Amino acid sequence: MSELVLDPKTTALVLIEYQNDFTSEGGVLNGAVSEVMGSTGMLPKTVALAEAARAAGVTVMHAPITFAEGYHEISSHPYGILKGVVDGKAFVKGSWGAAIVDDLAPRDGDIVIEGKRGLDTFASTNLDFILRSKGIKTIVLGGFLTNCCVESTMRTGYENGYRVITLTDCVAATSQEEHDNALRFDFPMFSVPVTADDVLAALS
Repeated sequence: MSELVLDPKTTALVLIEYQNDFTSEGGVLNGAVSEVMGSTGMLPKTVALAEAARAAGVTVMHAPITFAEGYHEISSHPYGILKGVVDGKAFVKGSWGAAIVDDLAPRDGDIVIEGKRGLDTFASTNLDFILRSKGIKTIVLGGFLTNCCVESTMRTGYENGYRVITLTDCVAATSQEEHDNALRFDFPMFSVPVTADDVLAALS
């Protein structure tokens, strides 16, 4: 890959679902993702990258998913990935599990994207409006799950004309196989897959 070039003024780091239910021991879904998280070191790498991004003037955005107790915002007959969320009672608004992990708690100047209720961060939020308002042209994506919310957001970002950069070592899935498959086959079609170090180098 040729050296990555980033303009902090037109770049946003979008952190998808770095919430205790995924990131932290005791979280509903942590057991499912902890192996892949450990294999990449995604949490400390993301923390370091967020610090560097803020220092460089990159817009840092957080995109948590939350539901009111009872999950009335979505189908009464959920299936697939959202059924697992409902059955596990994950990401209930106001709960410890739905809170953004302390290590990545939003700082002054960060933007928290409200209203994420599904997989694609663009779908039920004002993410696109905020990005365009701020003149953002490049989005750098990290978070959960590699092959689900990160991939869904990546695809829509690509369709919407953004330059999409995916952080290969700041994402995790529920199995190494699914993670590796997404990175190998899907990410290169709809993004520029890079490591956190590649982005750090571009910002330094």
